[in-house]
Amino acid sequence: MPVVPPEKLVKLQHAADGVRNICILAHVDHGKTSLTDALIATNGIISPKLAGKIRYLDSRPDEQLRGITMESSAISLYFSLLRRNAPDATPEQKEYLINLIDSPGHIDFSSEVSIASRLCDGAVVLVDAVEGVCSQTVTVLRQTWVEKLKPLLVINKMDRLITELKMSPGEAYTHLGRLIEQVNAVMGSFFQGERMEDDLRWRERVEERVSAAKAQVEAQDTTNGADSARQPKQSSEIRQDEDGVVMSSTPAEYEEKDDEDIYFAPENNNVIFSSAIDGWAFTPRQFAGLYEKKLGIKRSVLEKVLWGDFYLEPKTKRVLGSKHLKGRHLKPMFVQLVLENIWAVYEATMGGNNGKGDPMLLEKITKSLSITIPPHILRSRDPRALLTTVFQSWLPLSTALLVSVIEHLPSPPVAQASRVPALLDSSPGATSIDEKVRTAMTRFQKNEQDPVVAYVSKMVSVPESELPQHKRRGGAMTAEEAQELGRKKRAEIARAQAASAETDSADLNSTTDALGRTAIGEAGASGIDSSSEEQPSDPEHLIGFARLYSGTLAVGDAIYVLPPKYTPANPHAPPEPKRVTITALYLLMGRSLEPLTTVPAGNVVGIGGLAGAVMKSATLCSTLEGAPNLSSSASISTNAPIVRVALEPVFPADLDKMVAGIKMLEQADPAVLYEQLESGEHVILTAGELHLERCLKDLRERFARCEIQASEAIVPYREGIVRQEEMNPPKDPNLPRGTVVGVTTSRQVTVRVRTRPLPAAVTDFLVKNSGAVKRLYSERKAEEESKRSNTAEEGDEQEHEVEHDGVDVGGADDNGVLETGKIMSMADFKKQLTAVFAEVKGEKEVWANVVENTTAFGPRRTGPNMLIDATKGGICGK
Repeated sequence: MPVVPPEKLVKLQHAADGVRNICILAHVDHGKTSLTDALIATNGIISPKLAGKIRYLDSRPDEQLRGITMESSAISLYFSLLRRNAPDATPEQKEYLINLIDSPGHIDFSSEVSIASRLCDGAVVLVDAVEGVCSQTVTVLRQTWVEKLKPLLVINKMDRLITELKMSPGEAYTHLGRLIEQVNAVMGSFFQGERMEDDLRWRERVEERVSAAKAQVEAQDTTNGADSARQPKQSSEIRQDEDGVVMSSTPAEYEEKDDEDIYFAPENNNVIFSSAIDGWAFTPRQFAGLYEKKLGIKRSVLEKVLWGDFYLEPKTKRVLGSKHLKGRHLKPMFVQLVLENIWAVYEATMGGNNGKGDPMLLEKITKSLSITIPPHILRSRDPRALLTTVFQSWLPLSTALLVSVIEHLPSPPVAQASRVPALLDSSPGATSIDEKVRTAMTRFQKNEQDPVVAYVSKMVSVPESELPQHKRRGGAMTAEEAQELGRKKRAEIARAQAASAETDSADLNSTTDALGRTAIGEAGASGIDSSSEEQPSDPEHLIGFARLYSGTLAVGDAIYVLPPKYTPANPHAPPEPKRVTITALYLLMGRSLEPLTTVPAGNVVGIGGLAGAVMKSATLCSTLEGAPNLSSSASISTNAPIVRVALEPVFPADLDKMVAGIKMLEQADPAVLYEQLESGEHVILTAGELHLERCLKDLRERFARCEIQASEAIVPYREGIVRQEEMNPPKDPNLPRGTVVGVTTSRQVTVRVRTRPLPAAVTDFLVKNSGAVKRLYSERKAEEESKRSNTAEEGDEQEHEVEHDGVDVGGADDNGVLETGKIMSMADFKKQLTAVFAEVKGEKEVWANVVENTTAFGPRRTGPNMLIDATKGGICGK
């Protein structure tokens, strides 16, 4: 197929009904990238012969080496289809734009799955026909359920059933039926879990309304006198039935939801059978079209009976159910009409005793299918070439998959109408979102005057040489570029000769080096010598990987970047959202980028100009007041990084380069965290060993560009919190619950520690007054310093220490969270905390004198945990 020009793809971005945003999800090694290759080959980007082998979207060398995907990659594809608006109408050609995102399947990169799913409207879920449902298959299915994506199921690697397991068509049919049941069981578990939660919420609402009705009736009875107490009165606003169930705005019975549309069924054409490595795929609809005229059965009827317990009567050509077999041993229609034909092609091309196939059978198949095999392929007698040629002419993978995507997955306007309301309602400060913004997103308004809302899922690092403005198109220099290069080289030679004349040490090598350093676009004429060691020759640039939900975004637009902690209820709370100018827009084409000037809503796009403003993810909005927060931490599911390593440069002089590289890595990788400990160690946290290996490689080769040595990987042990009734019984029944006794080796010291949950009221008080707790720590530290030094007045020392500790009561902490609590003295704090403990019912004696014996608060000296000194002599500091 000829190469599709980028201009054609840009034009299709404005036809929203013809756009499909899809992601390909699966367990590792289930064939996602190989299947993507077959789709890319339809646009002429790669050769169809290399599809499944080149792994085009695996652009990293380590991805090609390991054979797994590590980063989500996007590409836009063109697809045309002849469609009829009515059964008797003339087919018309319709063009579509497929924005496809290939995601990793390894558990270390599961955060990339969340990134891909949030940007898309539909998902293609792959399952290996042999391995079946694996751990990450359940994870990606859950992600599609949470994000409310409409999925398509692709059973890939069907060829393994033939070549490896040597199954017969009948055995393969039974195996495929069980596999689909496994996937549907996973989807059913999600539905049941949500159904139980909805039922629980419904019961809670009923109980609340009943309690409110009873309280209102009792209040009316009290005002009307004791006589009216015997006769309950119905409120005009709250009505109850005979059983006391509130009837207003609450259904008497739980409304069951229909779960029919969540399951995969071949008769519904949402299941695709494929072999990506051999380049073929099909749905029952395709075979229904093939057999419609031959069997004299309508295509719509055949689609429903090709899969399942339906059998074809050989003589009458009638479709029979299992009840009408009358003891006859007939093959299911899917086996007889579909699988046996697939098996026959493999037998004709790769079967036989010598693995060279059966030429007579191959000739019979090609004639029946009206397929012509090129002579050079017939002469080569390459079984793989013959197999792929037959299938690409008969059942091309791209046709089956892309037609199913267009027919069954929604366009952006349809998807946003169903997905966006729930997405906005679950975001922070949902009630404060501007109605104009909500309407623009829900109704898919994409005019220039409409509010612009976009979600940046991650920042992608791209070398400067890969940016479109730094790439020379066509390979040859223009006349102006050649003149500019000659002028710069002559100026560089003149400066080198002048410098050598002054020192009387002309050196030919220095002149040659000057020639090699000069390039088009460099500031060579300024006379500033920039060494390649000090400045990297190919620096990295960060580009936002985003989805536009409303409005039209253009280069030069000024837009607000809303951080994950932003809430429309308090839009100016620190950290203040930044206002940035869009410097570039890119059409994402896998390994390359194409420049854009404007992008309408409903498309996936790369955005330049966000470096330094977006940490990992963010929401972009043209207005600050009433803007939604689509990047809140609660809305994006990512695995917390647990593998911790300390880093240091091999050469101490490279410390600044290493720190700058780590900060860029933290921005470019959504699953990396960077910490600098009090000891001065630079620590990064990653999702796993493979993820750590990739991060260290990127640091050394791309971001820091220096030698870095890492410590041994450490996985910290973290304890969980469970209810008391769920805990195991104590090992020593003589000790109270939560008590641990430790004895030193000398047997001279015994340490006894007991943990006990704080009352909820105390926890709330400490959380609300975290600023006061931090200030009290600073005052105590200042007081101790003044006693030791006695060189300045106590007030000055206290002020200095407060500033030194970075405490600003009522301001924002290091994480940008607004501290709460009023400024109060030590005596007021103790008084109020004692009053809160005194209000605890049933445990007053337990918490007696606790405030006076408090040694510390935690974690980080300001948290809602307390360390109490219960020793007789009070050996711990207060």
